[in-house]
Amino acid sequence: MKSVIVVGAGIWGSSLALRLAETGWKVTLVEQHQPGHVRQASAGETRLLRCSHGGDDWYARMAWQAREGWRRLGERAGEELYHEAGMMWFAGTPDGWESTSARVLKNLDIPCEVLDPADGARFFPEFRGDDLSFLLWEPHAGVIRARRATQVTARLAAAAGVRLMRARAVPVPGADTPYGCAVDLGGEVLRADRVVWACGAWLPELFDLPLTVTKQDTLHFAVPPAWTTPGMPAWVDYGASAYGHGDVDGVGAKATSDAEGGPYEPEHGERVVDAGSVERIRGYLRRRFPSLATAPVLFSQVCQYALTPDAEWIIAEASPGVWLLGGDSGHGFKHAPALAAYVAGVLGGDHEPEARFGLHERLPSRGLRTSGEVR
Repeated sequence: MKSVIVVGAGIWGSSLALRLAETGWKVTLVEQHQPGHVRQASAGETRLLRCSHGGDDWYARMAWQAREGWRRLGERAGEELYHEAGMMWFAGTPDGWESTSARVLKNLDIPCEVLDPADGARFFPEFRGDDLSFLLWEPHAGVIRARRATQVTARLAAAAGVRLMRARAVPVPGADTPYGCAVDLGGEVLRADRVVWACGAWLPELFDLPLTVTKQDTLHFAVPPAWTTPGMPAWVDYGASAYGHGDVDGVGAKATSDAEGGPYEPEHGERVVDAGSVERIRGYLRRRFPSLATAPVLFSQVCQYALTPDAEWIIAEASPGVWLLGGDSGHGFKHAPALAAYVAGVLGGDHEPEARFGLHERLPSRGLRTSGEVR
């Protein structure tokens, strides 16, 4: 039986551990806190699932596969983890990112529809779209209950035979390579055939990687019952770096900015939202959903992005048998069930990872990460 140590029980690490255990691997999952702890990017209340990725059909196909994975996971858990409420994209120009996305989705036979801005009134309790060129409707997109999904995935992994250990792990040098197939848990060294480091915002502390960690404030507002999801769809304004959805699980309607924040240390940084974040999104609500501009903030949460300059993921072998997974903030959570199968195939030697995910120089690009992808 092949053995693997997965470090990090966020959604990527937990999903991979579950997949590997169910396909015959002996799996140890190491997490320094608890699966779904509030420091994890995976532990936000919600994340969006959508297939629009501009001109990139690889991510669009994987998101469509992941949708079915989330549905199956909810059935296994006996609770709804994914609300297929639909998603509306607010297009400010006729030939921008949303237009390109629509062409890709149609080529892949993924349902979508281009609507007139006036149609927004059919989907939202209140809507102003006079500044928009068109709306892009994804009926099978929606909202994942992220923190709960992370906890459920880790629980299912344990039930499948994964050994979950609570410890802080650091790499162990190899005999002839920078990193060996082992982890040091504060004096106790574990070894395996493969080691996968899926540490999110902690990854650049352990490895020399082109990852930047930024502070991201998320906001939920007290709203009337009509602003509940499912019922009301999710929405994204790519050009304005704003996104949100209705009230899920009673924590309020989410409306927040996707603009990258300042540098952030995930373990010890204060988790208090900035006043400027509240004012920024109130300004957007005043334009799009005016009655929400003065709604009280019901719930707020500080999370973080861990991003490469080109917003592509890292799925790469740092030393023989030692794999790094990261750079997923802003466009990774929703893919987890499908991505776990993909990475399991990489570890098993079935296929090589896409070259785009390698440890090469990364050049800045805004083309892949989009508003509302993670949150």
